Amino acid sequence: MKESPSVRTLEGTGRPPVQLSEEGLRKLLAGLTAVRDGDFSTRLPDDAEGLLGEIAGVYNGMIDQLAQVTSEVTRVANEVGGQGLLGGHARVPRAGGVWQELTTGVNTMADNLTSQVRSIAKVATAVARGDLTQKIRVDARGEILELKETINTMVDQLSSFAEEVTRVAREVGTEGNLGGQATVRGVSGTWQDLTDNVNSMADNLTNQVRNIAQVTTAVARGDLTRKIDVDARGEILELKTTINTMVDQLSSFAAEVTRVAREVGREGRLGGQAEVEGVSGTWRRLTQNVNELAGNLTRQVRAIAEVTSAVAQGDLTRSITVEAPGEVGDLKDNINSMVGSLRATTRANEEQDWLKTNLARTSGLLQGTRDVTAAARLIMDEVPPLVSAQYGAFFLARTDAEGTRLDMIASYGAPDTGPRSFRLGQSLVGQATLSRRTIAIEDVPPGYASISSGVGDADPTALLVLPVVVEEQAIGALELASLHPFTAIHRDFLDQFIETLGVNISSLTAHARTDELLERSQRLTAELSVRQEELQRSNAELEEKAALLAERNRDIEAKNLEIERARQELETRAQQLSRTSMYKSEFLANMSHELRTPLNSLLILAQLLAQNPEGNLTEKQVDYAEVIHSAGSDLLQLINDILDLSKVEAGKMAVHPSTFPLHQLLDYVDAAFQPVASERGLELRVITARDLPDELTTDESRLRQVLRNLISNALKFTEQGWVEVRVDNAADDELPHALRGRLSIAFRVRDTGIGIADEHLEIIFGAFQQGEGPTARRYGGTGLGLSISREVAQLLGGAITARSALGEGSCFTLFLPVGSGPVAVPESGAEGLALAHGRHPGHDVLAGRLVLVVDDDPRNVFALTEILEGAGMRVLRAEDGRRGIELLTEHDDVDLIIMDVMMPGMDGYSATAAIRQMPGLADVPVIAVTAKAMPGDRAKTLAAGADDHVTKPVDAGDLLTRIRNRLSR
Repeated sequence: MKESPSVRTLEGTGRPPVQLSEEGLRKLLAGLTAVRDGDFSTRLPDDAEGLLGEIAGVYNGMIDQLAQVTSEVTRVANEVGGQGLLGGHARVPRAGGVWQELTTGVNTMADNLTSQVRSIAKVATAVARGDLTQKIRVDARGEILELKETINTMVDQLSSFAEEVTRVAREVGTEGNLGGQATVRGVSGTWQDLTDNVNSMADNLTNQVRNIAQVTTAVARGDLTRKIDVDARGEILELKTTINTMVDQLSSFAAEVTRVAREVGREGRLGGQAEVEGVSGTWRRLTQNVNELAGNLTRQVRAIAEVTSAVAQGDLTRSITVEAPGEVGDLKDNINSMVGSLRATTRANEEQDWLKTNLARTSGLLQGTRDVTAAARLIMDEVPPLVSAQYGAFFLARTDAEGTRLDMIASYGAPDTGPRSFRLGQSLVGQATLSRRTIAIEDVPPGYASISSGVGDADPTALLVLPVVVEEQAIGALELASLHPFTAIHRDFLDQFIETLGVNISSLTAHARTDELLERSQRLTAELSVRQEELQRSNAELEEKAALLAERNRDIEAKNLEIERARQELETRAQQLSRTSMYKSEFLANMSHELRTPLNSLLILAQLLAQNPEGNLTEKQVDYAEVIHSAGSDLLQLINDILDLSKVEAGKMAVHPSTFPLHQLLDYVDAAFQPVASERGLELRVITARDLPDELTTDESRLRQVLRNLISNALKFTEQGWVEVRVDNAADDELPHALRGRLSIAFRVRDTGIGIADEHLEIIFGAFQQGEGPTARRYGGTGLGLSISREVAQLLGGAITARSALGEGSCFTLFLPVGSGPVAVPESGAEGLALAHGRHPGHDVLAGRLVLVVDDDPRNVFALTEILEGAGMRVLRAEDGRRGIELLTEHDDVDLIIMDVMMPGMDGYSATAAIRQMPGLADVPVIAVTAKAMPGDRAKTLAAGADDHVTKPVDAGDLLTRIRNRLSR
């Protein structure tokens, strides 16, 4: 305890104490009064003696004790009540009695108050922190107990309220379950109002959110007709207004976008724009993006449409230039690439069409000519303009005493410098022909040549010299010059055309030679006819003279002398006629040999190329080979026709009747001519009657020959319409007189062609006759078919008649009697059938066998070698009979000999006879291969010692079959 700053004494300082008096008591009373009034600063002087000193000591001690108690109680009260510092205690040392009890009571009160307040504070703090699980557990009485119970009740109600509000908030805010209500029992007042407000808020929020959800769900489903119509205030009202405005703008935007999409996507109307008023921000940017999309799509699609429309109309010069990214850009690039590819493909196709068309046209024009000079002029008229050449010359190879000479027989735009002729190796023309290679000069020096017209002249810049080669033999040359370089397509055309030209020129040369020989033959025949008429007249005169001699005996001797002279003259003329017939036969044999020899290698090699066994030829090259084979086959057919005509006139054509099914013949007709009719755009009908016999007995090959000629003529002279082959039983009244009374079949070949005038119906059956001149020139041909067909029909016991009207078509009827005869089966029938089906029986018989080929023509040797080596055989070659005998002496393992008959030096007859005399070679098979196909040639060959006789051109399958037969024996 602090001491009082001043101590009043009952006496003055320094004076000796006085006895207790009234004054002393008054001082004591004053001190007590001060204590009563709470003033503990008054002290009694403690220096007095006696009772007063003791009272002063006691009084002062009591004052100090009270001051200390008061100070501690005040401090504790100030800490608890003023500063809120609980847990404090009053500390009064050396206190006892009441003061000790007072101190203990104060401290007990402070402890109770501290524990109660701290428990209340703990619960209140937990409530403030959201923890409603705490309760006041401290012991309390009185009002503190009431406060404790009140607070605990409040915590229970707050916990229940919080749980309900939390549940409602969780259902509404977290789980999205609207419509929930808070149920708090036993509350009233503010808690009841708060609960009602929460429930009201939940109801309003439920109604508003559900209405918003309905509208937004409708918007999400594409229904823009719904609006938010629930009552709302504040921010919810703003949200309601915003969503309704958004729905209106979405509806307007959707309508505009739908309109633009419908116009662009469904109706195909490009250029549309979406117009949405009153939008901004994202909606305006979205509208602008849609419009930009529509605009870009419009520009891109219109650009693509323009290009594709141009391509559809054949304009391949256009391309898409509009900017386009992404897949549209890829589409743009693809279309541009496609147009470029189409442009290149179209250009290539046009060039190939130009090439094929002009090759076909020029080849067709050449086929219509019968003279080399006319063909050369035609070439000069057609070829230089096609390849943009301003100068052209055609040189034909001719042989004279000095060798081969190249003469210019036609030109195009050439200056008039007189005839031009070159030897082989002389000038570029002679050099190109000699080397059989094309010479091309791109930069012709000035002054080398001149191309002139009526207004001026100029020097060419490009020169081409192309040799005309057939089977490695140069037969001419074509020279062209141009003011501009020749293009690649022009060079391709010329390279292909020159090959066709060589075949045509060779064919025309052969035709010209054949025509010349035929003309000589006809002239000799006419002379023979004249001499025969003279002989007939002489015979008539002789008869008259004999009659006169019978009447006039006196003139017998003179008449006998005249008769003897006439007889001698007749014998002389008969000998001349015999020699003429021998010349004719010899001429036909030589012509057959000379034509069949080159045809042999031509047809064999063309057939091998057309089959393309190694697959290294293009389709066009195979087509060329087929055309060459077809042309050679036509020439062979011409040769056969001439030989057939000769055989008919000589009475040496043999007929081999056999029995065969009628449908087999009709199937052959349909298979052979249906493709030809389809190619010419004609309809071919094959019609048969019901009551026909199932089989015929006659020479089937000759019957096919006749029908082939009749149907070929019908197709040849019919440009549009149809050709009909009708087979039925012939009525007796329509048969020729020689067939009447006999059962006959009629093969009627009708067409809708050009028809034949009445005055030409009999002429056309004569040899080398085709009716009037323009028809022969237009359709070509030799005029032998009908003549041979009539003669063959007579050999078969039948006849051919013709009916026709000019411009209305023709009807040729073959009447054939129905009979029976022996059946002739060829020896090689089974083998030929196997070969026809692609089988090669006995292939092992040929493998590794050694064959000696004796032939002076290297082309035939090459062709035969290809056939034999293709069958697995080994081949030796000799150019004449003497060399062949030498090889036989050197090689004792030769299994078979193929011998040509017509060779210089030792021919095939002599060589075969000599081989038969050699030791060990008498049994070696010898097959003669020759172009001699006249009657008696086969017998002569077999008599010389040959085992078999094969005529040229050689059929590969037939030759291999004969070899197998010989080697298998």
